[in-house]
Amino acid sequence: MATKKQKIAAALAAVNLYLQEEEAVASEKPASFKDTANFAFSPWGQSGRQEMMTMRRLIQLKAFSRF
Repeated sequence: MATKKQKIAAALAAVNLYLQEEEAVASEKPASFKDTANFAFSPWGQSGRQEMMTMRRLIQLKAFSRF
C-alpha cells in the first residue's frame, strides 16, 4: 500500500508542478501575443481552408469510392 500512495503523491506533485509552470509561462507572455486584432485576412488562405473542409466532408459522406 505504501508504494501506491507514493505513486499517487508523485503523480499529484508532477501535475501540480506542470500547472505552476503553465501559469508562469502565461503570465510572462506579452500582451501582443494575446491580441489577435493584428491578424490579416487572406482570401487565398480562406479559400484553401474552405476547400479542405469541403473535401473532408465529401470523404465523410463517402462520395468517393477509393477512400
